[in-house]
Amino acid sequence: MRKPRDFDSELKALADKAKQLKERRVRDLGALVTATGADALDADVLAGALLDAAANTDKGTGEGWRKRGAAFFQGKSRHTKSGPREQPEGTLPTGGGAASA
Repeated sequence: MRKPRDFDSELKALADKAKQLKERRVRDLGALVTATGADALDADVLAGALLDAAANTDKGTGEGWRKRGAAFFQGKSRHTKSGPREQPEGTLPTGGGAASA
């Protein structure tokens, strides 16, 4: 006879994994804000810019942003208005870069 599955523990494990993934995403987004120099912006300005970007329907503008972002991650565009960052090319800072809620 087969052992019955413990659905409650499986659901709890899945919920824990989902929470870990969400926390990692928040840390990674915070690190991205820091790496791009956007942490120098006022939170209201940054939120407004992100809302405009999310609502963008112009394919040309979106493609330009995509190319610039790809170049950033390839290390071709490491200088921001606040100056160059001291991160190794193509990496994001680790630890302490998370945005606080």
